[in-house]
Amino acid sequence: MAGSPPVFDHRDPTLAGFWDERFAQQFTPWAQSGVPPELRRFIVQTEVPLSTLIPGCGVGHEVAHLAAVGWPVVAIDFSPIAVAAAQLALGVHADRVVQADFFAFVPSVKVQFIYERAFLCALPRVQWPEVVARWAALLPAAGLLGGFFFFDAKTSGPPFGADQDQLDLLMQPYFVLLEDHPAEQSIPLFAGRERWQLWRRRED
Repeated sequence: MAGSPPVFDHRDPTLAGFWDERFAQQFTPWAQSGVPPELRRFIVQTEVPLSTLIPGCGVGHEVAHLAAVGWPVVAIDFSPIAVAAAQLALGVHADRVVQADFFAFVPSVKVQFIYERAFLCALPRVQWPEVVARWAALLPAAGLLGGFFFFDAKTSGPPFGADQDQLDLLMQPYFVLLEDHPAEQSIPLFAGRERWQLWRRRED
């Protein structure tokens, strides 16, 4: 029936099947087209290209931009349908996207920058300590983590929101906050509740 809402069998966002269903039915309300101005400025202001990892890359607009300006970048997703969609959209840069589990992924080169965009908020809060610890393990001392963080008090999701105190408790053992301001451009799902933040990995 035309106009009927999508029907999903999977309800657990920690499983690839949850995301497979949504990409297969083209139900991706978290997806944002284009490259955010904050990321564009970060790239321009960074003196040398940084080896970049993008977990849960979606269609991969940022992947294409980073590759086009000469940054070494690899993006991962554990949903094969999401990976196929990203590779199709990226064309000549399709090889920058690979299917992998973030918690087990071993990069072939040292990661200098991790770009966060709707990956943390896609997972239940109970998994966030594991995500933050894995970010820290993948980055060297003074490595950078930057991107967009979703702040919301509701307990259901995805997207699962944080508050700043909660995020600080998770991040500060590993990272120092360098930048923090409201996102300049957000899709309706995140509007008014999304912030650009840049964090630096602490010395061990």
